[in-house]
Amino acid sequence: MTSTLSLIGFGEAGSTFARAGDWSARAYDVKTNGAARAEMLARYDEAGVTAAETSASAVQGADAVFSVVTADQALAAARAAAEAYAQDAFFFDMNSVAPDTKRAAAAVIDAAGGRYVDVAVMAPVDPARMAVPLLVSGPYAEQGAMLLSDVGFTKVRVVGTEVGRASTIKMLRSVIFKGMEALTAECVLACDRAGVLDEVLGSLGAEWPTLADYRLDRMMVHGVRRAAEMEESAKTLEALGIEPLMTRGTITRQRQIGSQGIVPPEGLQAKLSALVVTPAKAGVHGAASRTDAMDSRFRGNDIEGKVT
Repeated sequence: MTSTLSLIGFGEAGSTFARAGDWSARAYDVKTNGAARAEMLARYDEAGVTAAETSASAVQGADAVFSVVTADQALAAARAAAEAYAQDAFFFDMNSVAPDTKRAAAAVIDAAGGRYVDVAVMAPVDPARMAVPLLVSGPYAEQGAMLLSDVGFTKVRVVGTEVGRASTIKMLRSVIFKGMEALTAECVLACDRAGVLDEVLGSLGAEWPTLADYRLDRMMVHGVRRAAEMEESAKTLEALGIEPLMTRGTITRQRQIGSQGIVPPEGLQAKLSALVVTPAKAGVHGAASRTDAMDSRFRGNDIEGKVT
């Protein structure tokens, strides 16, 4: 590998790629200039990358820049990087944001003379690391895919020449995956409170206790970041003319759990005991009462008692 690499953002994704790819790179994270500076410098050193004091100094002279920041900072990161962007350098936007956000970032990088590539990271980077599936799109997708392979990524697939196509796939897929996490959490929290956790999970299948434990774990660790990502999924749905009714609930539930800042204890029951449950609003009970009233009309016929 002869490319000069730069990382903007050094959270889980950035640090994982730097270590797994054995990259000699420059890295910048906004936390470097805050209270967590000592911790960030130690992380850079452990991963074998050079710390940069600013985004501009990190990208200056780089052949390829990997943007791996939080969803709400993706466009700002592109703008900051563009201030010192090298002509024809690649900008791999690996952030989980709406296609419109990617297109806005692409316009910034293109104006600076760079080559923008829309990248969708389709699985957790840990433990997949360099084998994490990547979808890429945009005018420079084919060339970008070759460079990604050269620096160690093993599962790269081009999905089109349009910026936003890769991110659309990711955003709409997240509606299901992040939504299932939120729905699972809501179910097991209620089951635990009702004292029927084992019965309900047992009725769903033998794998469900483990699955519920894993999903709750991910929400406790990454719920705030997932909520920000799902805000972008909601924007994607709205741009397509689909009201994000379920996705708004996912945003709320992910944020409620992730914002508690709990280090997940071992085991599903321990996690449930550690979480603070947000009380239901009065309007919800009213909706439930109306539903019960409607359901009562069917009592006594063959609809009642069927299991779905």
